[in-house]
Order: sequence, then C-alpha cells, then structure tokens
Amino acid sequence: MQLHLSSNVDRIALRIRRDDAVSAPVHQTRSAQAAFHALPDRAYERGCDWPVFSEWIVPAEVLPGAYLVEMVGPDGAVLGHHLFFVRPLHQRTGALALVAATATWAAYNDWGGANHYYGLHPGSPRGRSPRLSPHRPWARGQAWLPPGAPRSMNSQRPTGPGPARYEFIEWASVHGFSKYYALAGWASYERPFVLWAEQQGYTVDILTQEELHAQADALDGYACAVFVGHDEYWTREMRDHVDAYVERGGNIARFAGNFMWQIRIDGESGQQIAYKYDAHLLDPLRDSDPGRVTSAWEDPAVGHPGARTFGVNALRGIYAGFGAMARHTPRGYSVFRPDHWAFSGTGLGYADMFGNAAGIFGYEVDGLDYTFHEGLPQPLGTDGAPPGLEILAMGWATSAEQGRPQDAYAFMLEDRDAQFRAALLDSDISPENVKKHSRGCGLIVHFRKGAGQVFTAATCEWVAGLAANDFHTIAITSNVLDAFTQPSAEKITGQSVRSSKKAT
Repeated sequence: MQLHLSSNVDRIALRIRRDDAVSAPVHQTRSAQAAFHALPDRAYERGCDWPVFSEWIVPAEVLPGAYLVEMVGPDGAVLGHHLFFVRPLHQRTGALALVAATATWAAYNDWGGANHYYGLHPGSPRGRSPRLSPHRPWARGQAWLPPGAPRSMNSQRPTGPGPARYEFIEWASVHGFSKYYALAGWASYERPFVLWAEQQGYTVDILTQEELHAQADALDGYACAVFVGHDEYWTREMRDHVDAYVERGGNIARFAGNFMWQIRIDGESGQQIAYKYDAHLLDPLRDSDPGRVTSAWEDPAVGHPGARTFGVNALRGIYAGFGAMARHTPRGYSVFRPDHWAFSGTGLGYADMFGNAAGIFGYEVDGLDYTFHEGLPQPLGTDGAPPGLEILAMGWATSAEQGRPQDAYAFMLEDRDAQFRAALLDSDISPENVKKHSRGCGLIVHFRKGAGQVFTAATCEWVAGLAANDFHTIAITSNVLDAFTQPSAEKITGQSVRSSKKAT
C-alpha cells in the first residue's frame, strides 16, 4: 500500500487500525519528515499528484475489513484520516459481499473545491464538476467521525412551522467538517452496518463499486451481496454485473436508498463522470450514444429503469424528514404484508409501523408507481417493476420543500427535483404537473429474478435502526441475511426466524 501525502506540519507519523469494535493498531510508523506540495489547478477533477510518503506491505495475517489511516502530528494529535479495504486472500465460507457505495462517496466529496453538486468548476451550473478524480483525499467526515455527530435527519422533529433546519450542516460548520459528511461516506453508513454485522457473527467482505464495475465476476461465490446507506451513482457495467449475478442465483439484500444516476468511469484517468441535470445539454455522448448519457435511469434516452435491478427507483421516492421536505412525516415503515417471511418473528401486523423511533425512513427513499386494491399496495408496472414484485411496507415522501412563505429563505432545494422529474418524464413543468411529480413514496419490496432474489428496503437511514438496536429493524435484517446465505424451504416460506441473540 502506498500513501501519498502533503502536509503543512513538518513531521508526520502514521497509525493504521482496523475500524471495528476493538480498533487496535496493526501498523505504526515513527515520525518522518513531511512536506507541503501545491495542488494543481482543479485538483478535484485532475487529482493531487503528490509523491509517495510511506509504503506498507500488508501482512497476510491482517484480517480482511476496513482500515483507517491516522495521520499524527508531533504533539500526538490526529490531523486527518484516510481509509482502505483489505480483501481476503481466499473467499471466506458464508461471507456477505458488502459493496461500499464509493461512487456516491466520490460524488459528494468536495475536497479540492467541487463535487457533483456545488463548487468552483468553471462553466457549469452552481460550479459543480461533471468529472471527479479518485486521486484526492476524502472530505473530512467521510472516513471518520467523532461520536455524536448528527445524522442526515434532524434529531428533533419540529412541533410547528418555521424555517428548515439542517443540524448536520450546522455541526459541520462549527467543527470544520465537510457539509456533506452525513450524506455519503463510510463513517455514516457502511461502518454502522459492518459493526453491527460483525458483532452479530456475520462475516463481511468489503468490495468497492469500482471493483464491481471492472470485474464481471466480482460477486461470484457469494450467496448474498449487500448494499447499505446512500447508494445513488452507478455505471451500467455495475448494474449488468449485479443483474447477471442475480440471474445466476445470487441474492441481493439492499438496505439503501436513492438509486438515481447513471455514471461513467474513464478507463484511463479513473475519473467519475456525471453530468446529471445538465446531461442533455453538456454530456458529449448525448447524440452519439444516448443510452450511456449520465442522466437518471428513468430518462427516456437512457431507457433502463432502475426498478429492473432493485425493484424501485429514486424518481418515485426521494426526501423524507429532511429540511423542509416531509419534516413531520413518520420516520418508520408501515407494514402491509406481515405474512411475508421477512417479518417472521417480529410480531408486526397489518398497518403496524416499525423503525419510527430510530428514524430509519429518510433522508432519501425510493418508490414506484402504485395503486391500492383491497387495502394492499400493488405496483402498476409502468416504471420497470419486475413481474411478481410484492410491496411489503411503505412510507411517503416528497421532492419539494413546503412551508410558510416567510420561511422559504431556509429552503435548500425548493422544488427543483420535482421540476426535473416533470420535465424528464412529461416535458411539462406547469405548476400542477410539478406538484404531481413532487409526490413520492418509499417501499420495502421483494421479488425473484432468474435463479436469485432481491430484497430492497429503499431508505438511506436503515442503518440507523441497527445502530439504535431497534428490535424490528434488526429482526428483519437478520431474517433477510439468513434466508439469503442459508437458504432452506423453512427460511423462504417464513416458517422460522433466526433463533439467537441476533434477532433480539
């Protein structure tokens, strides 16, 4: 492993530790001379081009998992963090394959002056950069967070009207962290899942999305692939490899939300490419290869609805309990098909809600076009929902901020996402059509595809239930992981539930 470093502190020592419940150091270096290296112009796009500061040959006995690199100053203070994953030399029996949402981390990483949202990039709306380099640090807060850092949804629900609040941005501003830290990164999402899973006795191998993109067989040999947290950006190759894996008999457990954008990865530079809202104007493939344009999966030009892979899509969902969007909504799921095996042993019945106290529903969720028949939600099949898909539980969301006129100054996104959906799907941004397209939902769905199965709990904040030791969230997660890694007739028909402390 090579670490490239620039420092305005003269001497730096390194400490590497596995990011688990024990977190014991596995490698430490003595303080060494460090140097400051100026950044090239547009480092967010072109990379840092720093020299190698330190090298480490990872010993074979080091456990697979996530490892934090702590950069320690002369006074012993930790000045920064980096992150890497160690893969097992040989595939471990019964291991889950957790695919870290590294493309979404990159999209929100504003280190160097820009990300796919805002920044200093010349000639693009709001200064966002359509190209981002992997050769730069993670923004502060993406790899490591102190205890108590706020999550994406406010801890306190409003009791009346007022301006929108974003506790995590307020906290980041005070403490010097990236304002996007709570929206994407290891520290907020994948880490809580891995800590919980390992404490419950599951074996977890961690892959990156870049590996999934480059290797068609990246998931081969794993009975279950897991996706958690905020997982918004995917290449077509990633989707193709996951679809083929499920068709061959692999199982998907997706406890993640906001499946939204097609991206590309430049084969030479490794740059992540996403023109997003501006794709039809600025993406160089918009005329020559429209199916590869970096727009939403539901874009008619792309023609590859997200629901075909995970059963849901972001355009029919999006925000809940975030800013001024559905801020009074319940933060849990309402159950509609309690007899499904995923709810075995939970005690939940029709119309029961779970996860509300832990806040598992938000900040972004995915949905479908649906209707109700005899009190049960049914997919309409108009937006790619696979045949046989069952909607197990629901909540409601919006893509437009609402409130009193005097509080509108606090809105972050207003109704821009609703306008985008209305323009993309109907070419109609009249006020009434925008209102229609502002209405969304979040769903838990299950379906079979080929020889495999997909279970999706389409919310970014599912891991909050695991971290808060919420009984129902834990029991459902265990049911799904056990059914998908230890398949049996009893598991699939819902006749048994994990009979250990893991369900309690």
